[in-house]
Amino acid sequence: MAKKTGITYEDIVREVRAGDFRAIYYLMGAESYYIDHLSDYIVDKALQESERDFNLTVLYGPQTNGEEVVSAARRYPMMAERQVVVVREAQKLDRREALAAYAAKPMPSTILIICHKGGTLDGRTKLATELKRAGIVFESRRLYDRELPQFCASYLRRRQTEITPDACQILCEYVGADLSRLAGEMDKLILALPKDRKLIDAQLIQDNIGISKDFNTFELTAALAMKDTMKAFRIVKYFDSTPKNFALQPTLTVLFNFYTNLLLASYSPVRNEEGIAAWLKMPAWQVRRDIMPAMRLYTATKVFNILGQIRRIDAASKGVGGQRTTDGDLLKELVSYILY
Repeated sequence: MAKKTGITYEDIVREVRAGDFRAIYYLMGAESYYIDHLSDYIVDKALQESERDFNLTVLYGPQTNGEEVVSAARRYPMMAERQVVVVREAQKLDRREALAAYAAKPMPSTILIICHKGGTLDGRTKLATELKRAGIVFESRRLYDRELPQFCASYLRRRQTEITPDACQILCEYVGADLSRLAGEMDKLILALPKDRKLIDAQLIQDNIGISKDFNTFELTAALAMKDTMKAFRIVKYFDSTPKNFALQPTLTVLFNFYTNLLLASYSPVRNEEGIAAWLKMPAWQVRRDIMPAMRLYTATKVFNILGQIRRIDAASKGVGGQRTTDGDLLKELVSYILY
């Protein structure tokens, strides 16, 4: 998941939960979800609600500079053990180098949290060196699609809830790698669960989010893996007749990822279910359901040509070649090519 040199998101949460605070947290990277959650969690655990009026300072990068951040950090707490200074949008902070001198000798009664979204700090600078010495420099990266089910399982486990594999895959494919939105959809599903249930299934997702448990990209991939022509074209017809439930680009991404994995599976040093799952870093149940059957039905040459066709359809959907073809017709063309 999200990572930092030598420490993970889970490590930081564990430390903070135990009351072990660092002087400085520099939270940076492309994935804002972990940055937001860590900064909020540290504030929540470091200060009681009654202490925040006088001991929580929130600054914004575009409206401040490094010297002002240092000045705020060097203040003493009022009627509390510590104060917390949070710098949001630090990627826009002017004169950031002033933080290096502070990091060399930070205030023991201050927790400084710097949130730098959409980029990273140059690790070769003096600032990076001092920050690492004084506290934590944490890089929050975007998750790969294959990592999303594990994110969902972990998120729900912390809330004493589980999700079936097919429901998890449907949800991940529908929402994509936007972790904040994914977490929001899971919160919605938890609230929708009956009091005596702790398992989210595909039917609950259909009832509360509107994703059909029978007509979705997850089921289309499964039908193509098995070369189930009737089911595949039934799903394509549903997509074409309900455009609000269908977006071609995410569908092409899912299919491209599937056939890429199918091609890679042919190079696995161990050709059984467990070996291929480890090779692809994919859940064993998904390899069993999709990859193994498809390996018996598709040659490597056909898979290679399918990947080329997906790229061609993607280009056509963006107007390359000047064709005026609907997304539904393009999907029909692609599925026909794959199956025949």
